[in-house]
Amino acid sequence: MELNLSGQAVAVFGAARGIGRAIAEEFVREGCLVHGFDREKGAELGGGSRMVTGDVVAYGEVKSFAERIGEVDHVVFSVGVGSGKFGFPFWNLEPTDWKRALEINLLGAVHVAHAFAPLLVRRRKGSMLFLVSVAGQIGSQTDPPYSAAKAGLINFVQCAAKDLAPHGVRVNALSPGMVKTDLNESVWRAGQATLPAAERRDYESWAAEKIRKVSPLGQWQTPPEFGAMAAFLASDHARNITGQTINIDGGQVMHS
Repeated sequence: MELNLSGQAVAVFGAARGIGRAIAEEFVREGCLVHGFDREKGAELGGGSRMVTGDVVAYGEVKSFAERIGEVDHVVFSVGVGSGKFGFPFWNLEPTDWKRALEINLLGAVHVAHAFAPLLVRRRKGSMLFLVSVAGQIGSQTDPPYSAAKAGLINFVQCAAKDLAPHGVRVNALSPGMVKTDLNESVWRAGQATLPAAERRDYESWAAEKIRKVSPLGQWQTPPEFGAMAAFLASDHARNITGQTINIDGGQVMHS
């Protein structure tokens, strides 16, 4: 399938590694000029693309990044952090444990949307894509701050899609299930810390059991799958897709 993305400009937040990196690399393969943004200094992407260090919590940094880029065709927000604590039941956490997860996962995404919406509206075309999570759809008890933040982001995606549709700009969410990332490993680490030493398990065996329990297909999802879907959603083949949350989760979340 020809996506015809060559020559288009894409801003990818969270492009240093994990799913964000895979998305950035896929757009480079499609011939796009990728502007990567991350708190970490990631390796250069090639193809004339470049990486910039910054923090999505700092709206000034995000806005300056958008202004430096100028014209952009697509924006991808692939940023996610957990609270770092096991949240079942939720009162195991303190209200102060919520701030960081909300600031990065939700307000960080809002900062990106505010910074780039005027650029896309001016061009009357393009797309935004926000990485969310199955946790934001099922009320995951593992990490309530993360779950609630991603649920809020799913709702915001729908609001933004409605606002931007008259200007020819599409907005969607892409939802991972079980992916081998630092975030997934942090969930394991937080949960193990609550168990007696004799009951703790290594990451691979914990993850294998969890996948068997929650995923009908019984397998990991991989970052390149999200790169492929992100590129498709940016293409004209997806011109009638907006306001949607698309799950790549092995069947973990099925809505009747």
